Amino acid sequence: MSKTPRQMSLVAFMQAQNCSNYVGSWRHPSSMTDSMSPEYYQRIARTLEDAKFDLAFFDDRLAMPDIYGDDHRETVANGIRCVKLDPTIVLMAMASATTRLGLGSTYSTTYYEPFHVARLFATLDLMTKGRVAWNVVTSLNNSEAENFGHEEHLEHDLRYDRADEFMEVVTGLWDSWEDDALIIDKQTGRFADPDKVHRLDFNGKYFKSKGPLTVPRSAQGHPVLLQAGQSGRGMAFAACWAELVFASYPSLEIGRKNYAYLKGEVEKAGRDPALFKIAPAVKVIVAETASQAEEQRALAASMAKPIDSMALLCEVLNVDFAKWQYDQPFTDEELASVSWHSLRDRVIAKTGKKNPSVRDFVEASGRGQFNDGPVFCGTPAQVADEMEEWFETACDGFVLTAAKIPGTYEDVARLVVPELQRRGLFRREYPGTTLRDTLGLPRPAIGSWRRNTDKTTERRRA
Repeated sequence: MSKTPRQMSLVAFMQAQNCSNYVGSWRHPSSMTDSMSPEYYQRIARTLEDAKFDLAFFDDRLAMPDIYGDDHRETVANGIRCVKLDPTIVLMAMASATTRLGLGSTYSTTYYEPFHVARLFATLDLMTKGRVAWNVVTSLNNSEAENFGHEEHLEHDLRYDRADEFMEVVTGLWDSWEDDALIIDKQTGRFADPDKVHRLDFNGKYFKSKGPLTVPRSAQGHPVLLQAGQSGRGMAFAACWAELVFASYPSLEIGRKNYAYLKGEVEKAGRDPALFKIAPAVKVIVAETASQAEEQRALAASMAKPIDSMALLCEVLNVDFAKWQYDQPFTDEELASVSWHSLRDRVIAKTGKKNPSVRDFVEASGRGQFNDGPVFCGTPAQVADEMEEWFETACDGFVLTAAKIPGTYEDVARLVVPELQRRGLFRREYPGTTLRDTLGLPRPAIGSWRRNTDKTTERRRA
């Protein structure tokens, strides 16, 4: 019997706001302007499902970028991700327009309670018939902390220690109901088997939760778990809990190294690396000719403003650059305090400076600019060539970010997907009804989450 060829995953990187993760996208002349309406998201959802994308995934923050200059005015005036709708509600608008497309949403382990998150995502999964994923984040900065009544954001590794325990509670609550607990027999009057509905009685360092959860299991068992941690601690967390990781690869060479490293960490955690997917974020500019694609790339890049970079860097690093001279190096203590360790480390590595300046962060990170990360630009064949090269040794698929909305996704669906299908690299039909079917992930067995408790306990003790 011939083996089914390995196929890549395609994920649309969404934002429930006025722009994609590339701020300049809202300024693009062909981008739609009705992002506060359900029709905006439903148009995108139908395009993605027609192209057989795995899922649309919503990134999120719990505050608008207001750390630069301790003010939100520039952010609002320039549309720098200042609108942030609740992505779980937007997700349901997209679900109503589709039947197979997976739908993922970000939710923080730092500012919500485990029972709330467990119930919310279990309900979403039931209402979409098993198409939901949860992107697990620990949040970033003091602005988010202040919106939830805290004076400052928790330290990086402490956030992940809490997140480990948070995951034990959520996944434990998801297992409250066994698969065959429901009876619903009107004649006997028996609704469910109480012997198959269980309390959790979790009592940890950070959280307590009695249970049971009030939501039975869904068609896919429980939502797919997504994660995007790129620091050493973040990758250790992902190796234990995530099923699909969103990566940030500045180059194919670095991507190959990180891909091999993280797959190895997953194996060390006692999991099957083949059931753990890694997808780097890339931008795709595709047109019928290479010259047309280059013109489109130049137009998209011209939509960026310098203020975009400053506002977004301050947001993710939890540092107000307005307090420093542009070429003033950061001290060791100041660098240790930044929120996003992996971005800090990339800037240090790229500049070769142990103590980079504000200028170094702006220029080396590319944050807010179009060329922040890989750009696959050219004809359908040229773009597919690059995707195939990366797919062979550095990833299991791609998170596609948009230069214009919904045009980027329409271009990929019309031009790139047929070329990938012709090469046998991407599906022509969905293989089943749930997101796990689409991703080729098994339905989690009751109690499978317990394999992670020893690992998380070791890390907290260390």
